[in-house]
Amino acid sequence: MEVGSRGSSAADNSSKWREAEFHQCDVGASAIQGWRLEPWEWFSSRFSVFGILKAQSAFLSSPFLHAVSQPTTSDETVVAGGTVVLKCQVEDPDDSSLQWSNPAQQTLYFGEKRALRDNRIQLERSTPNELTISISDVVLSDEGEYTCSIFTMPVRTAKALVTVLGVPQKPQIFGHEQPIDEEKIARLTCRSSGSKPAAQLRWKKGNKELKAEGTDVVEDSNGKTFTVSSRVEFRVTKEDNDAEVTCTVDHESLQNSERSTTQKLQVHYKPTAKIEPHPQYPREGEKLQLQCDGQGNPVPQEFLWEKEGSDAPLQLSSDSILIFPFLNKSDSGTYICTATSSMGSVIAKYNLDVSDASPVPSTSSTYHAVIGGVVAVIVFLLLSLLIVLGHYLIRHKGTYLTHEAKGSDDAPDADTAIINAEGGQAGGDDKKEYFI
Repeated sequence: MEVGSRGSSAADNSSKWREAEFHQCDVGASAIQGWRLEPWEWFSSRFSVFGILKAQSAFLSSPFLHAVSQPTTSDETVVAGGTVVLKCQVEDPDDSSLQWSNPAQQTLYFGEKRALRDNRIQLERSTPNELTISISDVVLSDEGEYTCSIFTMPVRTAKALVTVLGVPQKPQIFGHEQPIDEEKIARLTCRSSGSKPAAQLRWKKGNKELKAEGTDVVEDSNGKTFTVSSRVEFRVTKEDNDAEVTCTVDHESLQNSERSTTQKLQVHYKPTAKIEPHPQYPREGEKLQLQCDGQGNPVPQEFLWEKEGSDAPLQLSSDSILIFPFLNKSDSGTYICTATSSMGSVIAKYNLDVSDASPVPSTSSTYHAVIGGVVAVIVFLLLSLLIVLGHYLIRHKGTYLTHEAKGSDDAPDADTAIINAEGGQAGGDDKKEYFI
């Protein structure tokens, strides 16, 4: 009876020790079936390290640990401002609840019960085997390790690393604000902030790729995102005026879409000029305008008109037109226009030859000439026809057929023929003459 009493007492003490251990593990009042300590084991655990190790060994070898499976999760990557879904699954929950907690170890959901007041966090699915939640409008501070726990003895956990991608801002190009003189070196810088991880920048001029001279990456003040800068240098020519230079940012958060900025280059180059007459064929007595057409960047603003052989200039102004109100033969000669801009001067020449005042064949007189030619051809054809007809008539003159009295053909001389013919006067009515 005494032994039995000690055994009962030992069993009671063992039960109390076991309950205390459960509270130390913070697993509530969950009961574990099939695990017991013998009285001597309990006594040893109270007074020796060996006893403690023995108790832990008995606990780890208990069938309970092999009855509950490990929860499973997966790492997720989300773009800032998007939505991430966290799923936790377990094959055998053993009537225990699943819980999600954030990197700060704040409980988000315990089963289907919300624990943190954050409307961005919503319950997607809650079953004994699964707990799925979603976080919308994700910010950079949401990044970290989220923990899924199942409250068994011991507590089993699984980690899910959430990576938040910082979306890079639209790039900006610097260095194009002032025009660049031709044959000089253009130095441009492209900058984009807010990317996580650091973005990549690339350059284009028109359809041609430009190689960057260097790239700098600086961490932003928030300690999470980065500012990326890229530099490019190239020599500009006259053809580069109004050329488009594009800087594009590449980042995994853009999901196969481009974010770029385009700027037009302004290149200053020397002017060109040519002289255009109006009208094109000047004649004496007419009004003539000579226009000095100056091109360049900037456009020429000063025009000097001179005539070769003349000491004094004809005109110096911002007007590019030289006017002759009434042309004379004496106006003939070579005229020079000097067009000037901030990039330099250029000379154009025009040789003026004043023609006589006779009218230049017009379109109507050309038409009359064509009509006259047609009429001449018709008259020629008619004359040719008359000549051919006359020639034909001459070659086919009239033929006379005379039927004389019988016997006259055999007369030896004219007298005999006449005599013979007289005998045939009675038949004179039968004599006929035909003219063809």
